[in-house]
Amino acid sequence: MNRQETNLKKSLKTQHLTMISIGGIIGAGLYVGSGAVIHSAGPGAIFSYALAGLLVVFVMRMLGEMASVNPVTGSFSTYAREAIGPWAGYAIGWLYWFFWIIVVAIEANAGAASLHDWFPQIPVWLFSFILTLLLTLTNLYSVESFGEFEYWFALIKVISIVLFIGLGLAVIFGLVPGIESPGLSNLTGRGGFMPNGVGAVLLGITIVIFSFFGTEIVSVAAGESSEPSKAVRIATNSVVWRILVFFIGSITVIVTLLPWNSGDVLKSPFIAVLEHIKIPAGAQIMHFIVLAAVLSCLNSGLYTSSRMLYGMAQKGDAPKALLKVNRNGVPVRAILFSTFFAYISVIFNYISPDKVFLFLVNASGGVALLVYLVIAVSHLRLRRKMERENQELQVKMWGFPYLSYGTILSMMAVLVAMVFMDSMRSQVILTMLIAVLVMGSYFLIQKMSREKIVSEDSETRTAE
Repeated sequence: MNRQETNLKKSLKTQHLTMISIGGIIGAGLYVGSGAVIHSAGPGAIFSYALAGLLVVFVMRMLGEMASVNPVTGSFSTYAREAIGPWAGYAIGWLYWFFWIIVVAIEANAGAASLHDWFPQIPVWLFSFILTLLLTLTNLYSVESFGEFEYWFALIKVISIVLFIGLGLAVIFGLVPGIESPGLSNLTGRGGFMPNGVGAVLLGITIVIFSFFGTEIVSVAAGESSEPSKAVRIATNSVVWRILVFFIGSITVIVTLLPWNSGDVLKSPFIAVLEHIKIPAGAQIMHFIVLAAVLSCLNSGLYTSSRMLYGMAQKGDAPKALLKVNRNGVPVRAILFSTFFAYISVIFNYISPDKVFLFLVNASGGVALLVYLVIAVSHLRLRRKMERENQELQVKMWGFPYLSYGTILSMMAVLVAMVFMDSMRSQVILTMLIAVLVMGSYFLIQKMSREKIVSEDSETRTAE
């Protein structure tokens, strides 16, 4: 296989990576899942999002530092390999691939369900198949087509959040005729700012932190950018205001406008706000925006899983055949391999939703925290190496090494807390089980490789 057949085409523009990084964290989890956090923590959910966001900002800063120095398609899998050992790169790469395969199945079903509401005569499974097929074709055509689709998906999400916050603030400050401003009554009344105590706010972090997963995609995509270091630097520097505006801003608007214990908040906080401020067809508008968020996540899942697979194939952690690319520099086999397993997951969602598919979803649930932990530990070790080699750093982690250690301890605390939560215990246990199996497969493959080499050497000596 010659060099040209295995090289990705660097055709992602800085604007693509910037918008991917901006929109990457805005998913259905914010639009729909935020209701559960608000219902549990009350207005204190603002702190849940702020504290979880702070941890993610630190992790992204570490990742940005490593990616600006060494922008590769394998991203943190490659860094883990260099910093911790080959087994770590292998394990976190396959776990991350597994996570996105399950996400593709979840998002394909969510998108199909949304379309089914509009077109009930078409079955959900057919919509699911069509959405996955269309976005697979988009990914297969060129990385630039993926970038363009993701750019516009992300733009829809960004504009929707900005307009939502703008409308909400207008109501809060009494600038909308016919709608009375609630003032601070929803923040201070109904049990106070933290009606269920500090514990509920801290437990909210364990749920919220998974909403931010996706910020790291920009480091995976950097390997296909014409200006990777610049793109990573811009994306990393913008992560603070992204979290402030999109997450904390929108949650603040919701808890200020609506009572935290309202049933409407639990169902869909964004739709509840739009209906409260009397936006015509607000539910349908939000339905469309959530569909765009779902398609964005589906598109990113197909892209990210294939590129992680490609990066692992470069290091010998996945079959070398997956390095094959088409004339547009797209890793066709890696995409098709990932898509095949995504289809299998979608099928499980229909034939065994409460057993096999639920097991897969729970098994992938804790992968985000493992990825964040591996990024932090890798950075801790590689930063020492870069300092010894006097490498110039374009992006630097603040307060190194103290903030790095603090971030690691905080994420471990979140992981431990999940073990004591009935709703999350199974996710932690099953993720750890899958992680052990993946690591076991690495050492088994290494053992078989050594035995094969010994056997071949023995046969060679016998022949001589």
